[in-house]
Amino acid sequence: MGIAAKVWLVAALTAGLVGAACAGEVMDGVRARGILRVGTTGDYKPFSFRNPDGSYVGADIDMARRYAAHLGVEASFVPTVWSRLNQDFAAGKFDIAVGGVTNLPPRAAIAPFSITTYVDGKRPIARCADRDRFVSIDAIDLPDVRVVVNPGASNEDFAHKSFPHATLVVHPDNATVFDEIVAGREDVMVTDGIEVDHQAFLHPELCATRVSAPFTRLEKAFWLQNDPDLVRDVDGWLGQEIKSGAWQRTLDAALKEP
Repeated sequence: MGIAAKVWLVAALTAGLVGAACAGEVMDGVRARGILRVGTTGDYKPFSFRNPDGSYVGADIDMARRYAAHLGVEASFVPTVWSRLNQDFAAGKFDIAVGGVTNLPPRAAIAPFSITTYVDGKRPIARCADRDRFVSIDAIDLPDVRVVVNPGASNEDFAHKSFPHATLVVHPDNATVFDEIVAGREDVMVTDGIEVDHQAFLHPELCATRVSAPFTRLEKAFWLQNDPDLVRDVDGWLGQEIKSGAWQRTLDAALKEP
């Protein structure tokens, strides 16, 4: 069974349970605990990153803290990984999930997303010497090309579908996956454009390849447990943050962080 099929199966099995939340149920739980439980992978700069000391930084991390303050509660970050994100969310381990989470149909079948915070698309990143080589899916999908990808979620799914002839290597740690390209062990990775640009900023050896346009269109958002009161409140708060420019300033600041 493929990744997408497994995710759809999880969605089908859990939709009844998760979808049964009554209006106000999640919000009441957050206020009763005094804690907003925030699921995040902590491996996706500039949205979410977990430092060696266990602290979290990133644009979505800052936004989650501000949203918790808006509710008058504390934000508590719950670690997860991309390959288990859907299962952890469906199991109710957190109230919201943030950290560059893409609004995908299998996820939306489990629970709703907030309004879109960022529109992106998948692009390749490679050593700078190869910036003019990997400029299309066909140029990447060759037997002598080593495509590295992090496990789970949209990157691995896209790679399996788009590069059946390339050598696909699944690297278990998203935080170090780009080091594999720097070291010459792998050739290219296709991921969200904002991550491509940020990792090229962090690694002088790496460059965004010169594609004419992103390979896909992606929408980032907060993933919310199915409580209409929570969805309404998050959307209203996020709308104000976006309109005021606070969200863009938060993202711009995170993009400049190492």
